[in-house]
Amino acid sequence: MNAPDSSQREPIMVTRATLPPLEEYIKYLRQIWSSHRLTNNGPILQELEHALRLQLGVKDIWVVSNCMSALLIAIEAGEVSGEVITTPFSYVATSAAIVWQKCRPIFADIRSHDLTIDPDAVEGAITSRTRGILATHVYGMPCDVDRLEALARKHGLLLIYDAAHAFGTTYRGRSLASYGDISCLSFHATKVFSTGEGGAVVVNSPDLKLAERVRYMRSFGHMGDDHRMPGINAKCSELHAALGLCNLPLIAGIIAQRAQACALYDQALSGINVRRINFSIPGLVHNHAYYPVFFPDEETLLRAQAAMNALQIYPRRYFWPALHRIPYLRGGDCPRADQASATVLCLPLSSETDPALVGQVADAIRSALA
Repeated sequence: MNAPDSSQREPIMVTRATLPPLEEYIKYLRQIWSSHRLTNNGPILQELEHALRLQLGVKDIWVVSNCMSALLIAIEAGEVSGEVITTPFSYVATSAAIVWQKCRPIFADIRSHDLTIDPDAVEGAITSRTRGILATHVYGMPCDVDRLEALARKHGLLLIYDAAHAFGTTYRGRSLASYGDISCLSFHATKVFSTGEGGAVVVNSPDLKLAERVRYMRSFGHMGDDHRMPGINAKCSELHAALGLCNLPLIAGIIAQRAQACALYDQALSGINVRRINFSIPGLVHNHAYYPVFFPDEETLLRAQAAMNALQIYPRRYFWPALHRIPYLRGGDCPRADQASATVLCLPLSSETDPALVGQVADAIRSALA
């Protein structure tokens, strides 16, 4: 069989947003048009938050406009100032949120086998100025939650997780969102669960004041005429919440389809000299959000990327450059993050990834390694 003519198709990006049946979304649009309620903690948003509490098994969750807002609110609500130890291998929002909150990011290197922050490096970076830890569950792989929890409790630090990649992943029978004092989720269009733009703050700390501060801070710091504290406008609209309600029942099917696509990649790349992360660890049920592969060196990665681009296939270098190399964040020596950043490439993956695409990607990689 001849391969599809790449010049006759739309570009294939690293992922493709999953949309619900249009008629399901239109039902909510009729409700919105009837009520004229577009935002300000409307009934559809409240319905989504209730559904997410059940889905994730958490008590306190507030849906916000995006994950960046969630991170900003988490740091502010936790009254964090000074230094925050964080990972150099994440999306730039993780560290940018620390800087925006007038704190200083201190980079601790990652573990090579799963790319999450190394607890030993975290422990070595703790000083009298440290006030928090902000770690990322990279590609939906859980951080060493036990070690980080122990370090946070020992030193009196707020433990925040950037769980942008983690929706649908469970660890030891619990949603990854249920770990840490606060977890921040992304519901961006590129994520497994999407509201188009959106995110959420999950408060797991028993500190009731922390949960209350998050609730107020997403809405200018007040409810009605009850002004409590400075806040921002991080509200999620009814239109975005409706999309989330339509997508939520589809999650199990979406993850199953992505798992099938990952199995196709596993088979196609068998015997090819690229390394993959082992997501088959005890207690982990993965969401198949990404399919990262590691090349022997950066030159080979760039050849493979160029070969795919020539076919209108666009993988992503998640994450490049490593955050400690960005000029306004520069700091620290993180050789394992440097190595990962130079050699990892996330292949196109969505619920629509098919054998033909996987075959073309595998051929491009094979040719780059020749």
